[in-house]
Amino acid sequence: MNTPDTPVCPVSSFNEWDPLEEVIVGIVDGATVPPSHIALKATLPEDQHDFFRKHAGQPFPAERIAAAKRELDGLVHLLEAEGVKVRRPVPVDQLKPFGAPGWTSTGLYAAMPRDVLLVVGDDLIECPMAWRSRYHETTSYRPLLKEYFRGGARWSAGPKPELRDELYDYDWTEAHDGGPFRSVITEFEPTFDAADFMRCGRDIFAQRSNVTNDFGIEWLRRHLGPEYRIHVFEFDDPHPMHIDATLVPLAPGKLLINPERVTKVPELFKGWDVFRAPTPSIPAEHTLYMTSKWLNMNILMLDEERVVVERQDEPMIAAFKKWGFKPLLCDFRNFNSFGGSFHCATLDVRRRGGLKSYF
Repeated sequence: MNTPDTPVCPVSSFNEWDPLEEVIVGIVDGATVPPSHIALKATLPEDQHDFFRKHAGQPFPAERIAAAKRELDGLVHLLEAEGVKVRRPVPVDQLKPFGAPGWTSTGLYAAMPRDVLLVVGDDLIECPMAWRSRYHETTSYRPLLKEYFRGGARWSAGPKPELRDELYDYDWTEAHDGGPFRSVITEFEPTFDAADFMRCGRDIFAQRSNVTNDFGIEWLRRHLGPEYRIHVFEFDDPHPMHIDATLVPLAPGKLLINPERVTKVPELFKGWDVFRAPTPSIPAEHTLYMTSKWLNMNILMLDEERVVVERQDEPMIAAFKKWGFKPLLCDFRNFNSFGGSFHCATLDVRRRGGLKSYF
């Protein structure tokens, strides 16, 4: 228990629903289309391939960046009005080439802190990401990481990957007709994105995907130690990348699922209230990069009741009200175009609450 003379660690977050006190919100400044690569192709819907081939290594359209930036500012204002302290990363030049032996790349953005950093308790973990374009993405967050570390947080990093050709299956093809999932990445070295993990106190839910391999999951399991239990789930998703549009714990005993991907709820959640997300309402003509329409599930819980939801997503707003939650509405559809929503665009640095077991 903290006494008046005990310093409070600036980083402390164990789940997705304890009262939110401090959060990092990403930026889209300088967002750049990644160079063409097999690892990117495996995660893209078919109708996006042409755009990425034609514009590889170029900035995203300036008007889309500007619109998304306005919506991020709106999210910041909403969170601050709800009493949450908001921090932002610093812009870096995403067009500047970088590389390692055997490859070169340009960057992507610093829009999705949930992808690159994983908070478990007081530990800020930099993730060893599988996309070459994201190799140096944590650079934008370095000033904040240093500040949090000096304030008493732990600062860890997964093994920095080489991202050599051996990591990628260049003969990769998508599984069809209910066949087993085939990842575009091999087990050459550990890689994982933080967004392939959902925290639920002592239990953490994970999935293998086109960016997260078994090697990476095992590294995290050993790093966290026996205090935590990592459960690896498989879903009906032919090109998985990030679990937070598939299975989302909302509060103790309450689970949101993607009805298309979670056809059988894991036995671990027996006795929980299971809510099936409504069909996404994003219009067919709305431009989306690097994502499906199931971003309606990519919500941010401010506590066990308040939830940030896209203002135009009327089916999800109605569903949350029916389920007993309080939706907080925020325009975010232009930001959605860049491959994420409220959960992706934020990193909950501090929530008021301690480590518990919910099972």
